[in-house]
Amino acid sequence: MTEQSRQEETGNEPSKVTPSTSRFRLWWLIVPLAALLAVGVYLYQGAKAARSAKQAAAKAASQATPVTAQAAGKADVGVYITGLGNVTPLNTVTVKSRVDGQLMEVRFREGQIVSRGDLLALIDPRPFQVLLTQAEGQMAHDQELLRNARLDLQRYKVLWEQDSIPKQQLDTQDALVRQYEGTVKVDKGQIDSAKLQLVYSRITAPTSGRVGLRQVDAGNIIHATDTNGLVVITQIQPITVIFPVPEDSLPQVLAKFRSGATLSVDAFDREQKQKLATGTLLTIDNQIDPTNGTVKFKAVFPNKDNALFPNQFVNARLLEETIHDSVVVPASAIQRGSQGTFVYLVKTDKTVAIRPVVIGVTQGDDIAINSGLATGEVVVVDGAERLRDGSKVEVKEAGPKRGQGGPKAPAAPGSPKSPGEQKGQGRQKAQKSSPL
Repeated sequence: MTEQSRQEETGNEPSKVTPSTSRFRLWWLIVPLAALLAVGVYLYQGAKAARSAKQAAAKAASQATPVTAQAAGKADVGVYITGLGNVTPLNTVTVKSRVDGQLMEVRFREGQIVSRGDLLALIDPRPFQVLLTQAEGQMAHDQELLRNARLDLQRYKVLWEQDSIPKQQLDTQDALVRQYEGTVKVDKGQIDSAKLQLVYSRITAPTSGRVGLRQVDAGNIIHATDTNGLVVITQIQPITVIFPVPEDSLPQVLAKFRSGATLSVDAFDREQKQKLATGTLLTIDNQIDPTNGTVKFKAVFPNKDNALFPNQFVNARLLEETIHDSVVVPASAIQRGSQGTFVYLVKTDKTVAIRPVVIGVTQGDDIAINSGLATGEVVVVDGAERLRDGSKVEVKEAGPKRGQGGPKAPAAPGSPKSPGEQKGQGRQKAQKSSPL
């Protein structure tokens, strides 16, 4: 029996293989093979990249990185309270005339430093001299009347004792004498007033200081009621600076101020780069400003070189406390990361290690280290951006200890010496080396 007859007897039709079925089966074979190939290529490239990175790391580890190092030093670090202050003179006087008259001479130069009592200007004194002459003449006249009245009083006393005149006439003469005495006193007052007018015709400096711009020229008629005045004198030696301080800093400063301690105050320019003058704390205001939570401090400066100018804005720094023998490093040595602040410590095997530190007060270009570093330990101050923990370094040039000028960090063998070292003078500051 044939296959066809058997299929007809069983009722099954013969299976048919179409072209679409063949292509479907072929794709099921190709896709897994392609995935396996892609995975193999990926693993090969990853292993190759890992080998390249490992080789690069090994090469970088074997190659020393040029850096500049500095030995940590020991110095006294000050704790400062800063504030934007205003230079305020102790005395500012507007010089005015106390009499009316013509301004004859101006004896000062604008911007001149004058002392108390120096002659500044002259007002025409002739009207006051005339008044003085008149007052002196009137006093001479009244003095003669008084002398004659006193002589008559002596005669009346003798006649009254002889019972030649009534008592009323004697009393009248006695009253006339006292009247003339009062007139003479008035005349003396007139003379003193005229002399005072003459004194006021010479305008002198009421205080020492710097003369400002002239407000009135010679030849003008000036009056005692003029509002502008002749000139303004500002005292600049000594001079004061008023600056606000946060109220949180008041208790510490107030305790030292009340104990009689002398607190030093430095005045710097706007950029806080140049110190203009050094003075002391003079007084503290009696209340806190509720609008900004500050209290005003007033410091006095000798200002011998006239570096401070009235109404000048300066940055005042009050020395609150001095921390002695503090470990200091350059500010460029401090690095910051996820683990906090740290430095790269240069070890004797020419490698660096990460050393966590706790920083304190910043003073100029130096930072005090509260903990984590000892005096004399060498830290990287330039080139740290290319370092990792354990990196090999080449110290091109190392500076002395901060604050003491101590020993330098060990330099790499064969490194060139600076001109200062060749002359035997040494270098005081570390120079930054250029990256490779």
